[in-house]
Amino acid sequence: MIEETERCKLINIVGQIMLYVNNQDESLKFWTEKAGFSLISEENNGQGMKWFVIAPTKDVQTSIVLHNKELVAKMSPGVNLETPSLLFFSQDFDQLYQDFSDKNITLGEIVNVPEGRVFNFADNEENFFAVVEKK
Repeated sequence: MIEETERCKLINIVGQIMLYVNNQDESLKFWTEKAGFSLISEENNGQGMKWFVIAPTKDVQTSIVLHNKELVAKMSPGVNLETPSLLFFSQDFDQLYQDFSDKNITLGEIVNVPEGRVFNFADNEENFFAVVEKK
């Protein structure tokens, strides 16, 4: 049996989150130009499949991979293509909200929850994500 201290060493980080989108180029523009993410890499397997790796900054450990939903559905019919529920943290919550508003990103109201203040926003494909204030 694996001890508790040993078990936490088996998986020690969430590396990538797969986001299956209908239009990779438009999604890339949204995440980099509007949401302020960095393009970490652009990959192409040479067989018609490409993907973009993005992250809030280049030095974070967890990134988001933008995959073509239609191609993934054809290649791996059993894969769940639903949008994951993502919660982002922001230390400059009010500035982020204002920045998103200035860029005409669809925003929800700021609400207070036990974890702090939170708002949601929609990407270019009307998938909603949330941001919570973390100081």
